Amino acid sequence: MKYQVLNRIFGKHMTKTRKFERLVLNSDFLIVEMSDELHLFADSQTELHIGNDARLSFPELMGIEEILISILQGQQDLFELEEIQRSYIDKPDRYLDIYIFCDQAITNQTPDNYLTVLFEDITEKIIVKRKVMQKYHELGLLSSVLSSYKNYMDKVITSMGDALIVTTKSGYIKKINRAAVNLFGYREEELVNQKISLIIDENQLLQQAIQRPGAFQEYLKNVEVVCKNKNREKLLVSFSCSVIIKADQTSEDIIYVGRDITARQRRQQRNCTQFGITRILSESQSLKQAMPEILRIVCESLGWDLGELWTSSEYISIPSESSYVDPILRCVEIWSSRIVSVREFKALTWQTTYSLGMGLPGRVWLMGSPLWVRDIVEDEDVTQNLYDESRSQLAANCNLHAAFGFPILDDNQIFGVMTFFSREVQPPDIDLLQMMVSVGSQIAEFIKRKHAEEALLASEERYRDLFENANDLIISVNPYGRFIYANRAWYETMGYSQADIENINIIDIIHPEYRSSSRQSFTRILSGNGFEQIQTVLMTKNGNQVVLEGNISCRFVDGKPVATRGIFRDITSRIAAEIALRQQQEQTERLLLNILPEVIANQLKQYPGNIAEDYADVSVLFADLVGFTQIASQVSAIQLVKLLNQIFSAFDLLCDRYNLEKIKTIGDAYMVVGGLPMRRQDHADAIAFMALDMQDAIAQFNQENQQNLNIRIGIHSGSVVAGVIGIKKFTYDLWGDTVNIASRMESQGIPGQIQVTEVTYNLLKDKFELQQRGEIEIKGKGKMMTYLLVGVQGK
Repeated sequence: MKYQVLNRIFGKHMTKTRKFERLVLNSDFLIVEMSDELHLFADSQTELHIGNDARLSFPELMGIEEILISILQGQQDLFELEEIQRSYIDKPDRYLDIYIFCDQAITNQTPDNYLTVLFEDITEKIIVKRKVMQKYHELGLLSSVLSSYKNYMDKVITSMGDALIVTTKSGYIKKINRAAVNLFGYREEELVNQKISLIIDENQLLQQAIQRPGAFQEYLKNVEVVCKNKNREKLLVSFSCSVIIKADQTSEDIIYVGRDITARQRRQQRNCTQFGITRILSESQSLKQAMPEILRIVCESLGWDLGELWTSSEYISIPSESSYVDPILRCVEIWSSRIVSVREFKALTWQTTYSLGMGLPGRVWLMGSPLWVRDIVEDEDVTQNLYDESRSQLAANCNLHAAFGFPILDDNQIFGVMTFFSREVQPPDIDLLQMMVSVGSQIAEFIKRKHAEEALLASEERYRDLFENANDLIISVNPYGRFIYANRAWYETMGYSQADIENINIIDIIHPEYRSSSRQSFTRILSGNGFEQIQTVLMTKNGNQVVLEGNISCRFVDGKPVATRGIFRDITSRIAAEIALRQQQEQTERLLLNILPEVIANQLKQYPGNIAEDYADVSVLFADLVGFTQIASQVSAIQLVKLLNQIFSAFDLLCDRYNLEKIKTIGDAYMVVGGLPMRRQDHADAIAFMALDMQDAIAQFNQENQQNLNIRIGIHSGSVVAGVIGIKKFTYDLWGDTVNIASRMESQGIPGQIQVTEVTYNLLKDKFELQQRGEIEIKGKGKMMTYLLVGVQGK
């Protein structure tokens, strides 16, 4: 039995090496014997000794005592505890399997049963098992993600608005989406395994690009390719392509993602066509000049190969009554693409005439509405009713198929018919017909406007002599700004010749600053706004500016504008004189403000005469340069004036800084006042600050000019009368006792000091440092207490 149990244990895992440790227990679960390295598997190594209870070191044995007893009694062969985990703080976890079975030993000639416990280290096996399980779980997640992604991508591809086509490298279609089915009209099974050339006319272009991988991004991004649907109708599709390299690196699939831009291209082409026709009509002097370009731009922009103009006269003119009753239509203009050979067809067309209701031009003329022919060759009814046999045969030989025609019509008055032909079979395009009807109306309006212009020129001929001899500048332009007429005075003033104005627009010679306002005036006049008076500036041929003033008006025929007329007078000299006068006035204004305070100057302009006003609270400063007389004897008069100007200019800047009013200078004396003409409470403070700065200015002057000047300043505060008197060389001046006292403070002051009266002292003492000088005798006032201003408190 023992060997059978061991076979079961050792045959459990088929690995190369398995390591076991052994523990023998008696019936009381006490340790009888153990292997040398058993401590590696113990949960508590301190209790692992012979004679100790094994459950203290191996807690897994706790709670299974009944099972252990049944093994000792032979009721059970083997008991296993699998994947027991030992966790450590300083080393990796260890995993073990425990096998418990009964063994016998002979003691005292008596067989005793013992429990043998084998411990197997399965750490590496558990690590490998966990890695395998983790990899299996990851593969399961990956498979689930891939399956979900595949379903998601299938839904995206199915719901894409753009057509998607997958082909092999050789161009065989493998897969398409619903948008491709809707775009090309084929069922999926009709396209799969077919060459992509079935739907793409220009497949060679894509193949060439694909064969050049280095240039792939350059060639296969938004490539516009002409395709055909199941009905063989042309489509313009913008393709972006990419190459998918398979895992075997031997073959490639190509993905085409295409968006139908046919409608967008048609809109762009038709917008360009309408814009081009409008431009041609605006630049043309006659329909004969415009029509070849109109035929060309319609064919080239819209993809048609041949265009014709049919009229009932040699060229389009105002139809006569007979042309309505029994018109005979002749082709007067043809344009054809270089890629078609229609020489014989054109020769026959020049010789062909159609009566009312015959041929495509006759039918369009009769109905007064556009007509579309899908294929003029295959439709027998069309051939018999719209074309004679010879013209139909030549059309077939030239590979012409689709055709359409539309009338040049306005207010039920028809001027001609335009027809166009294509090498392709094309179904009716209602939007194109509607656009061409609009083009026909536009051309008809152009024709009527041109005839109106001609009539206008004829009616104005009798006024031409009057205009030619007028001194005013007279011009007439059409609604597009092209010159119809200009008189002699205009040519002489502007310098242009008659040949020059045939190639220019009136807007081109308007000064850029006046173009916007002039356009607005022209727009109002063309809208029927009577006449308008304008002033504008034109550029002469030599680049000079001419200022014109005058009236413009518009002439209407049948409610439509045909000519804008203007009568102008050259006011360039007058404007120059006005500018010169304005500059002179500004110069006079500046000069006046240099002489008088701004308030007083404004009063004099409004109320000429004497001005006198009382000011109850002002401060007056007098300053005199000490030593200036000595300098005057040493330098010339001019040098003396320059030095004096340098000093007084510095004082003037101080006046501006403290917002004080300079009154005058007399010789080397300087007078300034604070508190007028604008009244202010801090007039004494402002005067005191300036007086201190004047001392600094003199010191700086001495340093820069190597001089030794000094300054004596006197200040007094009180009431004055200020104003302007006299009628010649008037100045703004002050009068009153305050002025006299301030002058005495200066004349009886100390050089280099600022002397103030007691009144001024009381106004300054809280902010400035002042020293008492004492009483001095003042002429006409007796003794007065005076003070010297030293500086600002705290500095």
